[in-house]
This record gives sequence, C-alpha cells and structure tokens, in this order.
Amino acid sequence: MARQDLIEMTRRELDNHHANRIDLAPDILKVPTEQYCDPARFHLEVERIFKRVPLALGFSCELREPGAYRAMTVVGVPVLMVRGQDKQIRAFVNMCSHRGNYVVPDGTGQTNRFRCNYHAWTYDLSGRLISVFDEANFGAVDKACNGLTQLPAAERAGLIWVTLNPKSNVDIDAFLAGYGAMLEHLRFDDAYLGGQQDLKGPNWKVAYDGYRDFYHVPILHRESFGPDRPHQPDFYAWGPHVRVTAPKGFAGFANRAEESWENDEMIQGVWTIFPNISIAGSPATGGYMVSQMFPGERVGESITTQNFLRFNAPDDTEKKDLQTLMQMMQQVVGNEDYITGFNVQRALATGAKSVSLFGRNERGGQLFHRWVKAVVNESDAELPALFTHGLEAQHAAD
Repeated sequence: MARQDLIEMTRRELDNHHANRIDLAPDILKVPTEQYCDPARFHLEVERIFKRVPLALGFSCELREPGAYRAMTVVGVPVLMVRGQDKQIRAFVNMCSHRGNYVVPDGTGQTNRFRCNYHAWTYDLSGRLISVFDEANFGAVDKACNGLTQLPAAERAGLIWVTLNPKSNVDIDAFLAGYGAMLEHLRFDDAYLGGQQDLKGPNWKVAYDGYRDFYHVPILHRESFGPDRPHQPDFYAWGPHVRVTAPKGFAGFANRAEESWENDEMIQGVWTIFPNISIAGSPATGGYMVSQMFPGERVGESITTQNFLRFNAPDDTEKKDLQTLMQMMQQVVGNEDYITGFNVQRALATGAKSVSLFGRNERGGQLFHRWVKAVVNESDAELPALFTHGLEAQHAAD
C-alpha cells in the first residue's frame, strides 16, 4: 500500500491550509441541462456506462465463507455473486438456463447449490449445471454447455467488482488506474457490514453531483452538520475516481512528526468510485457509509443503497449507535440532499436554463462529467484504452 502517497497528500493539504488556498480548476465547466432530463441520453448512459465498466457491487467481508452469496438487480440485470469452494468470488447472471427464472431471490444467504424454484434445475457454486429434474423425460441436456452465464468479477481492496456485460474487455486494474492501492488504506477487509438502507432519489447524476461537492455542506446541511463544516476542498484523481478532502481538516498535523501520522487519520474526506460510489468516514470514527447510486427505471429516478461498514464490536451499544447514525443519514441525505435534488430535477426539466455550472472549486464534479461524456462516446473496442491512457490522451487524439 502506498502510504507515501497519503503522506504527500497530507503535506499538500497542510501547505494549502497554511496558505489559505485550494487547488482550483482552470475554468468553470458548463454541462448541458438536457443531459439530466433527456430519456434517450439516460438510457445511453445506462447502456454505455453501467453495463460496460466494473461496478463495486459488494464487500468481501459480507461473503467471507464458501457458499456465501448475494443476489441483486442492477439496472435491470439480475446479478448473483458467490464465494466458491475454492474461496474465489464469481458472478453470474441470475438466470436459469432452462427458461430464465432466477435461481435464487434477491438477498443474501449461505448455500452449497442454487436450485431454480420453477423446474428444479440445480447449479453448483461455480455455476455448473449439475442436475436436471426428470431428465429422462425432458431429453438429453449437455450440462457442460448450460451452466449459469458468468460475468467478469474481481476482488480489490475489500470490494467485489462485477461487470454486467459478460463480453467486457475492460480490465479492472486499468479501470482503477492505481486507485485500488489507495482504497486498501480504507481497510474494508477488517470491517463488517453492520446495516443497509435504500433511498429513492432524482436522476443518478443529480444525486451523485452532491457527493463530490463540499460547496453545499455548510449551507444545505447547516441544521444537521452545522455551518462550520469545511466547504473549500481539494481533489485528487486516479483516472475517473476522485478523493475529496479539505485542507482545514489537516490543521492538527502541523506540529506532529510525520512518523506519527496514522493512516486512519490521513484518509479523511470522501472517496468516490466512478460511476456511482461514495465512501465517507474512517475506522477512527467507527466506520464508513458507502453509498451506491443506481439509475432507476426512468430518467428522473435513482435508488441509493447506504451500506454501513463498522469496526467496533457489534454489542448492544454499537447497535444502538448504528441505528442512530442510520436514521441521521436517512434524514440528511433523504430529506436534505435528495429533496433538493428533486427540486433541481424539476427545474432543469423546464429548459429555462441551458447549462448547469461547475465552478473552479468543484473540480470533482467537473472531472465526473468529463468522464461521463468520454465513456458514453467511446466505442467498445477503444474503451479499455480510455482507462489505460486517460482523458488527456483522448483529447490529444481529438
């Protein structure tokens, strides 16, 4: 793990704090408002972003043992993740080869096989078809050719990554662009999944814009987080992935030797994973809220799953504290961020303004929208090169 990278970022934050500055983008970015409201654009983003790039869908800590599984539906695709007897994570389309029924309902559990509840075709943990009900009368079935359809899957930094297109040629490490080494510092492997809750939100980009934005925090959240929260952030990027953090939060490091700077202290801020993940918190504060934003069925809808990873022992006190935190975050995100987001969505749909503005102090949002545009516009054949070489190489080619 690149501790030195954390130290260098902390030095930069201290320098910026002492100089009363932040690292600004060269210009304001203008994003066409129709891109938040156009149904055709929305469906293109689902197809060309969410169905082509690796998505962080689960946590290694929730599927620790062989036979542990999680089934979920992601932008209309039924996904099954399972740890095999060989301890490897695999992902499949949750679809029986017979007539297409789910082989297990959405949810989590522990099993040694998956048995379709329609006609009892049965699969092992590696996705192989092992049994056909009444096969003598059904007819000969080549079991080797009728297993579950496998999806590209990998584990990095305590996260389970799945690509919804089984033919994808996007390499997970190229996609992460070195970010996986930084995410290791978050120590997800040492945590456990304490709770989850879902929130309905506006267009997925309207929702996600707020997670790379400290600018709104002392204003919109003045009654919940308080008006003294830092709103002037710096941004660090690895390909399309961004860390957002504020110089003000590092003031206490100034009079301490670098050897005493703990990783758990230096990771403060919000870590985002393109296209839809936000990670807030730290082991020092008890854990993380990992928010997964997914497009809904229509352009103005999204669903956010808030995952609460914890490091404290799950005793009665911790469970009570976690329930309090979950209620608070449902209030803050649901009744402050997303209520505002719905207002934004309705206003943008009027067409009264042709562009939304992302200031020089909103570089995280600027980078997100540039990557959305680039990924949507890139062909299947050239998409891996985009992540390998980055936006600059693409712009140079243009």
